[in-house]
Amino acid sequence: MNNRIITLQQKLEEHRKRLLKHNVYQSLETLDDLKLFMEHHVFAVWDFMSLLKALQADLTCVTLPWVPKGSPSTRRLINEIVLEEETDVDQEGKPVSHFELYLRAIDEAGADDTRINQLVKCVLEGKGVNQALDESGVHDSVKAFVRNTFQVIDAGKPHATAAAFTFGREDLIPDMFRSLIADLNERFPGKLDTFIYYLDRHVQLDEEVHTPLALQMVSELCGEDDEKWQEALEVSIACIESRIRLWDGIKEMLPSTVERG
Repeated sequence: MNNRIITLQQKLEEHRKRLLKHNVYQSLETLDDLKLFMEHHVFAVWDFMSLLKALQADLTCVTLPWVPKGSPSTRRLINEIVLEEETDVDQEGKPVSHFELYLRAIDEAGADDTRINQLVKCVLEGKGVNQALDESGVHDSVKAFVRNTFQVIDAGKPHATAAAFTFGREDLIPDMFRSLIADLNERFPGKLDTFIYYLDRHVQLDEEVHTPLALQMVSELCGEDDEKWQEALEVSIACIESRIRLWDGIKEMLPSTVERG
């Protein structure tokens, strides 16, 4: 592995540990807790796709007429990830995006999809992300998380977007989701089959396929440019800290937490 990647990972380790040790995972005691978690976490599932598509727009040619753009190896990396995120397969082997799969999981659990559907409706109507977030009525911690994501995208720096994607998402997700999966099937039989499939699928794909590809992508985009590596570090820290604040916000809203409070 690239020495610069190893150094960056070492500098992120303390932030990463704080996130992975967050007590939100152990606080999901009831089905109502899990429903609330899903209702808010789905916004992170949604904005992840914009991170990914921003990378595809930056690193491949998505305009007409087509011309070869950037590194062929980087093009292949990002297109492979897009294929599996935007058109993966469900339990029956039918194509589905991970976002749509998560919406199914919300429905199966009996959670409320009103806010995320309102956001998507606003975006389809041509409204900006900030307005869509306001009109969705979602919690401030979710708004802040999504806005941080789009600040990275809007900055228009592919190496920084790739760092957010890699170290703020793909490299974290397997360990985060393992903390969630645990004994969900035994505790809530039949209510979370799709959710568990979604989590298991992400652990498998992100750990075995996406993270190695994403690490390679960051290495190629930063190259030997010290400034780009520093920006990659700063963006990665900001994204991890943003996730911690999202988890803080969700933890405070959990029904079991509110009852005890």
